[in-house]
Amino acid sequence: MKTPTPSNILRHELIGLEAKVVKDSNPCNVSIKGVVVDETRNTLSIKTSSSEKIVAKEEAVFVFNLSGTLVEVEGATLVGRPEDRVKKVSKRNW
Repeated sequence: MKTPTPSNILRHELIGLEAKVVKDSNPCNVSIKGVVVDETRNTLSIKTSSSEKIVAKEEAVFVFNLSGTLVEVEGATLVGRPEDRVKKVSKRNW
């Protein structure tokens, strides 16, 4: 499997990547930081140092750490079943 890059992040598996929530409609979710451990159609589960947090994709903005390169992704672009999302063609150029 290819390594995720800023250009293919939307078509890549997110589980295992370091993530941080930088913006969310729920202020309690802002600054959640950890490793993505699960993904559903509408949520990401992020394992923090103390617990596992579930964040809705639709209203959040995430920053993923790709081997030292930080990539900001709007959660609305991630909404969908993971197996379908990796097949989508993105119109946004990073």
